[in-house]
Amino acid sequence: MKLALIIPNYNHQQAIADTLIALAPLGLPCYLVNDGSNDETRYLLQSLADKYDWVTLLTHPFNRGKGAAVTTGLRAAYADGYSHALQIDADGQHCLDDIPAMIEAASEQPLALISGKPEYDESVPKGRLYGRYITHFWVWVETLSFDIQDSMCGFRVYPLAATEQLFKQQALGERMDFDIEIMVKLHWQGVPIKHISTKVIYPEDGISHFQGIKDNVRISAMHTGLFFGMLKRLPQILSKKNANKHWSAMGERGSYWGIKLIADSYRLGGHWLCRAIMYPVICYFFLTGVTARNASMDFLRRVKRKHPQHEQLSDPVTWRDSLKHFFAFGNAALDRIDAWCDRIKLAQVDFPDRHVLADQVASGQGAVLLVSHLGNLELCRAISIHQQQVKVNVMVLTSHAENFNNVLKQLNPNSGLNLIQVNELGPSTAMLLQDKIAAGELVVIAADRTSSDTAGRVFYNDFIDQQAAFPQGPFILAGLLDCPVYTMFCLQEHGRYRVHVEHLSDSLKGPRKGRTERLADAATEYSRRLEHFATQQPLQWFNFYDFWRRDEDSQRDSGPTEVTPSTELSSPSHSSNPNFKQEQ
Repeated sequence: MKLALIIPNYNHQQAIADTLIALAPLGLPCYLVNDGSNDETRYLLQSLADKYDWVTLLTHPFNRGKGAAVTTGLRAAYADGYSHALQIDADGQHCLDDIPAMIEAASEQPLALISGKPEYDESVPKGRLYGRYITHFWVWVETLSFDIQDSMCGFRVYPLAATEQLFKQQALGERMDFDIEIMVKLHWQGVPIKHISTKVIYPEDGISHFQGIKDNVRISAMHTGLFFGMLKRLPQILSKKNANKHWSAMGERGSYWGIKLIADSYRLGGHWLCRAIMYPVICYFFLTGVTARNASMDFLRRVKRKHPQHEQLSDPVTWRDSLKHFFAFGNAALDRIDAWCDRIKLAQVDFPDRHVLADQVASGQGAVLLVSHLGNLELCRAISIHQQQVKVNVMVLTSHAENFNNVLKQLNPNSGLNLIQVNELGPSTAMLLQDKIAAGELVVIAADRTSSDTAGRVFYNDFIDQQAAFPQGPFILAGLLDCPVYTMFCLQEHGRYRVHVEHLSDSLKGPRKGRTERLADAATEYSRRLEHFATQQPLQWFNFYDFWRRDEDSQRDSGPTEVTPSTELSSPSHSSNPNFKQEQ
């Protein structure tokens, strides 16, 4: 990476000298762009350029705007052979101490645009702050994503090859609309966006060149153009979105504040108000989530082919069935909140085999529950189990549903459910779980999702007339814990939830010889039970991705890798996330 600094300047005299003094230790060349400043500022900038041999002064004969000044600096740096340029404002707003972090991020992701994400103090004008939120909304619409968290911060590292390509293709706004427009269009161009939090201040003696009416009109016109540009590119954007990504490589959809809004509406108005807000959001995700929508249609069609007389699905299956699938997911999320907040009581859930788990816990030894993303697991663990004072430990990848889980914790901070993060499953985690089993507690593991780094550690089983990959990890872990293993499913049937618990094995531990076959047989039985319930209630199947996608490092005919002690704790993929992920 060959990096240069870009500083646009229009009549900023107060902070520019101090800014250059602070930048000097970096040892980076700087393009200082005089955007038609008055004589006093022009003389100052010339004297600074004469003083520092690492500063190159570029001059516009008249004021063209901040965007034009940045463009001049970026193109000059590219023409001089630089690969990246760090844009800094001249008015002292930006925290220069964050520059090393910006440079490090650009080094790690050289093709990405690295942008500051402002953290404001009390000096920020409220009008400017509120206006940013309006722009954030339109940028999310224009990109059909939440990838751009802040599009107005002028503290950035640009990848110059990508920006030069954009400059050659079209003209961009030259004033306050520039920062927003170039970021959106680089995103359209496929440039990754990475944000780094940075403190931003508004100095008391600072000069703002934001022209309230004119710049707001420019920005409004720009957003109008970007919106129609998004509509023009809509088919292309949707076709590329999350294409060929493994589910565990996809980000959580939905911002924290969006989920928080739905949770607050739940507090205030219950289900009716929550649905009034949530259903339009679900329709938006249905329209924009091409990967999830296609996966839903594929699954429902498979079920219909296997069970032509299925009453829940149309003949043939259409997009309306898929939309019902999405709405079912939203309704299940509300039931999850009800369960988490103890608003669904035990009497509302049918659990005919409750004694199976009660007897097991009464024996003094815990058990492993293999669950799935089918139905509503929260009702099982938050009501049918938790209310009997049985301690439940759930293995989760909470990084895939952080926003949703954070909101749940706020709704009921006293929930006794123990969520165990398993991004790094090692010997200490296994020992912790063994202690919990010995104490008569339950360990819940979802066994229906592989991870993007399974590297061949999967079982291939027939699932709805085609082989699908199931992770070895949950079954390996169950074997290490040397305890009884059960399957558990909780489905809504005839307006009520019903919990199905079945014994799978007294223990998956045994002699090393035949270990793989023993675990493979358990995975086969698990997949058989999962198929039975998933085809009974297809609209309650919440794996909105290509479930039949082949593991890239496995061959169907070669069988699973031999399970040895050295591989048993080698991968964080050994437990899958029992929380919903991208669709939240």
